[in-house]
Amino acid sequence: METMETFESLVRAEFAPTTSYLNTASNGLLPARTVTALHQAALLRAEGRPLLPLYDDVEACRAAYARLAGVPATRVAAGASVAAHTGVIAASLPAGAEVLTVEDDFTSVVNPFHVRGDLKVRAVPLERVAESVRPGTALVALSSVQSADGRIADLAAVREAAREHGARTYVDCSQSAGWLPMEADAFDFSAAVSFKWLLGPHGAAFLVVPEDFGGLSPVLAGWVAGERPWDSCYGPVQELAHSARQFDLSHALFTYAGLRRSLELLEEAGLPALHAHAVGLADRFRAGLARLGHEPVPAPGSAIVSVPGLGDRQPGLGESGIVVSDRAGNLRAAFHLYNTPADVDRLLDALSR
Repeated sequence: METMETFESLVRAEFAPTTSYLNTASNGLLPARTVTALHQAALLRAEGRPLLPLYDDVEACRAAYARLAGVPATRVAAGASVAAHTGVIAASLPAGAEVLTVEDDFTSVVNPFHVRGDLKVRAVPLERVAESVRPGTALVALSSVQSADGRIADLAAVREAAREHGARTYVDCSQSAGWLPMEADAFDFSAAVSFKWLLGPHGAAFLVVPEDFGGLSPVLAGWVAGERPWDSCYGPVQELAHSARQFDLSHALFTYAGLRRSLELLEEAGLPALHAHAVGLADRFRAGLARLGHEPVPAPGSAIVSVPGLGDRQPGLGESGIVVSDRAGNLRAAFHLYNTPADVDRLLDALSR
């Protein structure tokens, strides 16, 4: 009971939305402490004070994400987007290599492989990924949770199939990092953005690489990728960082200043509590939909619920203060730590009318 009260009091201290916000799969809400940190960081620049302290925030975020992912911080690169991280991986593949992807997966996970023009990119339904890995498959790339409908990939089966055939694995955790336990060490590469379930501002994304970098080349490396960045500002970088930091992109300092506080909040709340809370609310919504005669896309255990045929209700719901998404005609609701049973019931009541 005390743990639940602590969780709820922590949430109340950080969030006061004026809507029933059920759209974390698009953007997470910013905690109060994050907003304060962003304001303080902006004042440094407005007042002409040094920005050097903000670089400490980058390293704090790297370490916090590493703890969340279950890997050493030396394996985490700090970048700007999943698409950029995917591009680095795509650039490492030899011409003609086969990349196995998921049909209708999020564009940032798949498009960089297509624009290469000389890779064999194959797409299969999510439930057939593991069985579709074959000899000659170089890389399996997929989202841990599908953005469009919340379906959770059978990552254990994908991992085993990839190992059996000597393929590498790349998992985008953007729709799971922050509510679903991660095992980044089980895959060659994984990535996630900061602005969804991690509750941070836009402009940051993390990439986890193997200890040996998995054959990647830091094709986007700038001065921050140097072992001694401040000695790498002019001319070619003479010595790349000995860690995954060699894959860093120039840091959006204000973003990391805010994200540091968001990640601290997630750690304080605890992933088991976050997971139980979010999935519990999603299950409450699924049960209510059944009573109303609606059947969501099957996604057991997911914090995202997508309901076919109800996407056209999104504008009206928004006008009434209930924020959800319309994805290909489906109404998508996503549940996180700041949501309550009252939010679920309010949405169900609106859908019943």
